[in-house]
Amino acid sequence: MRILVVLVTLLLGFASAHAADDIAAAQGVISAQEQAFGRDDAAAAYSYAAPAIKQIFPQADIFMSMVQGSYAPVYRHRSFEFGETRSEAGWIGQRVHIVDANGEAWEALYTLEQQADGSYKITGCTLLKAGQSV
Repeated sequence: MRILVVLVTLLLGFASAHAADDIAAAQGVISAQEQAFGRDDAAAAYSYAAPAIKQIFPQADIFMSMVQGSYAPVYRHRSFEFGETRSEAGWIGQRVHIVDANGEAWEALYTLEQQADGSYKITGCTLLKAGQSV
């Protein structure tokens, strides 16, 4: 019985460490894309988009134009801080607290999926004014 408890504890610890690694990787992807937006580097920002997003926006400049028009607080902001994260097998939901260039507060909910190569790519971003519900 004692060995079973030790094994379960070790497995849960491994799962937590693996989930923490996945969350860190996903946050790294979001941060890298956010920094690319700040440099107006369309190609770099586009590289973090999942294949389904790339089907909708088949070129980096089209993608960047959509972000500039529809996601201005993500594109240009005063602050960008990670909030709550949810993780399931191969999928991560990450909240980001944003204060836009005008000082207004926003919540972004990013979704990311793990790709066949093990990397995470952004599958979507829902943007709401702080206090609104999904």
